[in-house]
Amino acid sequence: MSFTFSATRVQKPESGIIPSFMPMRPGVEVAAVSDVGCQRENNEDSYLYWEPVSDEQFQHKGRLAIVADGMGGHEGGQDASRIAIEAIREMYAVEAQSDPQSLLDAGFREAHARIHDYALKNEHLRGMGTTATAVAVLGKQLYYAHIGDSRLYRVRGSEVSRLTHDHSYVSRLVADGVLTEEEAEVHPQRNILTAALGVGPEIAPDAPAQPIFLQSKDHLVLCSDGLWGLVNDQEIRTFVTKQKPQAACQAMVDLAKKRGGPDNITVQILRLD
Repeated sequence: MSFTFSATRVQKPESGIIPSFMPMRPGVEVAAVSDVGCQRENNEDSYLYWEPVSDEQFQHKGRLAIVADGMGGHEGGQDASRIAIEAIREMYAVEAQSDPQSLLDAGFREAHARIHDYALKNEHLRGMGTTATAVAVLGKQLYYAHIGDSRLYRVRGSEVSRLTHDHSYVSRLVADGVLTEEEAEVHPQRNILTAALGVGPEIAPDAPAQPIFLQSKDHLVLCSDGLWGLVNDQEIRTFVTKQKPQAACQAMVDLAKKRGGPDNITVQILRLD
């Protein structure tokens, strides 16, 4: 069975983040797991899956999925990621523009402004921010917007492709030829961000120049660095191709925790049917 996640999540201190479910349209199977990890006291990650209620709107906007990884410590990071997914969903749902890419861009800019304003009104939250990776699937076309170091992968058969580029210090070193991709994956400073929602006066989210064509049985994997920092690309491919989405999500989170789980861990999978 396929499921959709509501825009809001219920946090229970003893068990982390619990999503609520409701039936969704056929054509995609969706699953997600978010875990506090082994060393943190609270979960600053947020995620969302959303579809319009109206069939007419669905024809124009398709499906929306987001993963956000907050920063700023406890309340700051948790609030930043929550504000981000709410703002992106609201702008995507309400704006009349029919172009999904424009809607995603508008959502990111709105999220940036809301987080920035929230921090100005709450001095103890100065410095709060969040990564965000959001995808819109309209028919067989994929649109996305991205900032920070959460990631979007496409798994197609035996191939796994990372579609997003990390906005981080080590990514700059890779671009400058100082580090290899392999060295960057294990670099002790790989979590230092160079861009995030709510940080700095302006943002420039990454987006594809053209929609990406999807095929049946493609898997889209959105995840925070708490997952990809401990589970490599080929392991992600193996899990999503060998197991159903919900089982794959849980298995990857379990593996990340087995390897130490120092950060919050969130992964969401969309499998196109």
